[in-house]
Amino acid sequence: MSLASLLPYDHPYAGGYPGIGSQPLPTDTDALDYLARVKAADGAGVETGVAVAVDAFVRDTKAAGVFSALKACCLLAGARTLAGALVPLAGDAPTSNGFVSGDFSRTSGLTGDGTSYLDSGRNNNADPQNDFHMLVYETEAVAGNKPLMGCGVITNENGVSNFGRYNLTNWFTRSRHGAGFIDQSYPAGPAGLAGSNRSASSTVTVRSFGVSTSSAQASQTPFSGNITVFGLANIPSFTSNTLAFYSIGTAIPDLDALEASLENLINRLKFALLTGENPAPYDIDTVAYVVLGYENGSTLQ
Repeated sequence: MSLASLLPYDHPYAGGYPGIGSQPLPTDTDALDYLARVKAADGAGVETGVAVAVDAFVRDTKAAGVFSALKACCLLAGARTLAGALVPLAGDAPTSNGFVSGDFSRTSGLTGDGTSYLDSGRNNNADPQNDFHMLVYETEAVAGNKPLMGCGVITNENGVSNFGRYNLTNWFTRSRHGAGFIDQSYPAGPAGLAGSNRSASSTVTVRSFGVSTSSAQASQTPFSGNITVFGLANIPSFTSNTLAFYSIGTAIPDLDALEASLENLINRLKFALLTGENPAPYDIDTVAYVVLGYENGSTLQ
């Protein structure tokens, strides 16, 4: 007997792993709404373990006071298809320009090809001038001088927002300030939460590799233009990095909590999809350990 047979036919993730009806199931109403919309786009519900991973992410970000700041947001991993991955967790659905099904991985997210991008549908001026974030979660990065997200151009327009890489450890960032950009280097790693977070008129926080750095940059009236993901459409210039998440909205009160929630989400998704098991009964350290084993060639016996 399958778990799907024990659930109502219209349950948002009916069609999951074989198992017993006592498996922990999602309960958060926002998570259930999202999963139902993903099911409609995919044509089938995600596995129970994937649904549980999404539910945990929503609950964790709510507990940290972060969820309400995610005004335009996509989880670009977990769904069965590219269409499902482009269903927004919050806000309007993005418009895909050039992405195909082969660019999508359920465990890693969406990979750019240097020409494709997403139009988020959210204008840079949709959020208050001094209450704004623009962030992605990278699962794989490619060295190179490319923007990852933003609007306008990089150096000579006031009030634009964008960020990207010079290479694997150096970033350029703008967050609604004047001409010029923040040029910063970071000590480690090509993956994780990256972008900008502004909660004051005089400073902006740049985030990368688990590090938040404050920079004195007075805000300007926000430039009017939709924010694009995977690069800047009006240059044009696009990245080949792999992203599992993007978000635009008001300032994030706890960037560490958001990054931890995203890392846990990716590990739970990988656990569910690599092992065929529900991650809910296991603590997150066990989940991460098992995933690391699978990525290094081991399997559960």
